[in-house]
Order: sequence, then structure tokens, then C-alpha cells
Amino acid sequence: MSIKINRLEAENVKRIKAVKVEPTSNGLTVIGGKNGQGKTSVLDAIAWALGGDRYRPSEAKNHDSAIPPTLHIVLSNGLVVERKGKNSDLKVTDPNGQKAGQQLLNEFVEQLALDLPKFMESSSKEKANTLLQIIGVGDRLAELEKQEKELFNERTYIGRIATQKEKFAKEQTYYPDAPKDLVSPSELIKQQQEILARNGENQRKRDHAAQLQNQVNQMAAEIAKLRDELERKEKQYEEVKSDMYIALTSAKDLQDQSTVELEANIADIEEINRKVRANLDKEKAEDDALTYKNQYAALTAKINDTRKARTDLLDHAELPLPELSIADGELIYKGQKWDNMSGSERLIVSTAIVRKLNPECGFVLIDKLEQFDLDTLNEFGQWLKKEGLQVIATRVSTGDECSIVITDGYSYDMEGNLTTAIKKETQTSKPWRTGEF
Repeated sequence: MSIKINRLEAENVKRIKAVKVEPTSNGLTVIGGKNGQGKTSVLDAIAWALGGDRYRPSEAKNHDSAIPPTLHIVLSNGLVVERKGKNSDLKVTDPNGQKAGQQLLNEFVEQLALDLPKFMESSSKEKANTLLQIIGVGDRLAELEKQEKELFNERTYIGRIATQKEKFAKEQTYYPDAPKDLVSPSELIKQQQEILARNGENQRKRDHAAQLQNQVNQMAAEIAKLRDELERKEKQYEEVKSDMYIALTSAKDLQDQSTVELEANIADIEEINRKVRANLDKEKAEDDALTYKNQYAALTAKINDTRKARTDLLDHAELPLPELSIADGELIYKGQKWDNMSGSERLIVSTAIVRKLNPECGFVLIDKLEQFDLDTLNEFGQWLKKEGLQVIATRVSTGDECSIVITDGYSYDMEGNLTTAIKKETQTSKPWRTGEF
């Protein structure tokens, strides 16, 4: 069970002369009064008594008294905490009469409970980090956020390149009639040389046939002239004639191949290759754009996975409030960031987080509640009762929302009576309402 403050008695602390406060166990106890009367001194006294010398006021003793400060606090677990004497030495006594010290108080007194404005006035990131450390996921969430940021930056870079590549690919000229591969001049020249060689062989055969034809003609003429050699010539004639027929037959169906197309291709090879290169550049640009698009999509998937892991981490964390979460390094309550929360929501969130820091600490001190209207205070008070929390707060007011009123360093109940055993000689009933103070 959390520990709360049952009673506070203080004398001669800062502006306090004699104050006694018995705060409500569950809910909001408002210490009212006008400015400069000692309201904040009450909270400072509690913080000093329970928090130790780090909370000791620089001028702890009341200027109007020669008597050292005296503090007496009774806690709900039976502990009695006292500071008195010249050095304001601490004395902690448990229900069994055993003495203890600051170390025992530190086990259940949460530092932020003594100084809630420190949390409320911290930056959004500091508030979120405090909550993350409480629920034990700060390091893991920081790692996920770093990973998400790195992936996001990488994706942004990849996306920018993908857009540039896609734009560059669209600007490239494409020639659908160009071949897929670059044309080799040496290959075309080789083909031309082979055709020319074949054509040369055909010409040689034609020349050979023509030569034989001439021989036949010459021999026919010689037959008339050389009758005496007719027999020999006729035999020779028949042989040559036979060779002629063979040669003519061989050369009859020969067709020469044209090199016109190759010559044109050779002449146009630079233009053809220019188109081929343009097509290859366009295809490469499109491939590059697609590659970066795919990388962008893959990084998007990783970012989504990282965000889901972060969401799952927070969803499974034991948060102080049902609708409290963290997004983008800021506290979110009921869908609103800190600067959009209502006054009561800010108080509820802050108090819940402080309670989560140390569940054994059942009380919280809050100064200057005059910035909140009565509806906000009522809503906050109802929530405190439901949660079983104790808040002791100050407010510049003497209205009915106050539990006691501090006037000139003394505590009065709402009937205008001193709440301490010390009697003030000039006491007047309800002084803050008669206008005497």
C-alpha cells in the first residue's frame, strides 16, 4: 500500500510561523491564501522534511523568530519524521520506536513527488523519456526510433534517385527500328570481303569459259586452213569442246551477290550504332529506375515493420494511464499532445507518471494551482479519489475549494480558526474574509 501524509506540523520555516495540516487521504488538499502569506513554505517544509538536505531552503528559519525551525510529519505507515534543534537534525521513528534516517525515507519518497513542476515544465522529449524509463522500454524504443530514422533517410535518398532515373529514362530517345545489339564494322567488312571473293571466283570461271570459247573459235577456223592436220585438230577440238560444255554448264546458273546493302550498312553504321546506344541507354535508365523503386518499396516495408515493432512495444508496456502513449518522442494522452491537453489532463498525466516512478509514494506536492479553474480542480480531485492518490497543493485563493488558509504564516480552517495550538494575540475570526489581512 502506498504511503501518504497523515499530518504536518511546522513552525518557523521560511514564512511559516505555526502551521498544522491534516490532508485528506485520497484526493486534493488545497492550501489557500493570498500572495506572500506562506503557502509555498508549507510545501517547502514537507519537501525538506522528507526529501533531505537537498531541499533545505537557503534561508530556512523565519526572519521574525529566534527559534530554529521545527518540522513534524506523521506518515500513514506510522513513521514519524522530525527536524528540530539548531541544526535541524533529522529524526525518523518507526511504529516500534526504532530510529531510522534519510535512507529509509528515500525508499518510498519519490523526488518528483516533491517537485512536480520540474516534470510539468520539462520539455516534451524529457517527459517522454521519463515515461519510457519508467516502463522499461526507453532503450529499445530509442533503438527502434534510430533505426526508423536511418531507414527513412536512406529511403528518401533512394526515392530521390529513383525519381531522377525515371525522369532521365523518359527523356531518352528510342528507335524501334534499330537492332538490339551494336553493329560491328569489322563483321560487315568481313561479309563484304567474302562476297567479293565469291564474286571474283565466279568471274574467274566466266573468264575461263570465255577463253575456252575463243579456243574453240580459233580451232574451227584453223580446221579449214589446216586440213592436213584435221584429224589431229578434230580430236583436239572434241576434247576442248567437251571441256567447254562442262565449263558452260558449271557457269550457267551462277548469280553474283550484291554488296550494295552491305556498303550502305557500312556507310550508315555510325547512325545505326547511335540509335542502338540510345536504345540501350534508355533500357538501362528504365532498369535503374525500377531497381531504385524496388529498393524504395523494400525500405518502406522495413520502416513499417519498425513502426509496428515500436507500436507493439508501447502497446504491451504497462503504462500509467489507459490512454497514455508516446508518439514521435512526445507524450500523447487521449489523442492529444501535451500542449493540447486540458489543465486537468496535464495534472492527471504528471501525477500518474510520478506515481509510476515509485508506487510506494502515495502523495504529490503541487504549487500554484491558481492557474487552473474550479472545474479543472474538481475533475482532478475526483480522479485522485478514484486512484487513491493524495495531492497537497497551493492556490492563491480563500475560496471554498481550499482546505485551510495560510495568513501571515499561520494556518486557519475554513471557519477562520487557527489549526495549531499556538494562539495569536491579535487573532480575528476569519481574517482573510474581513479584509484585515
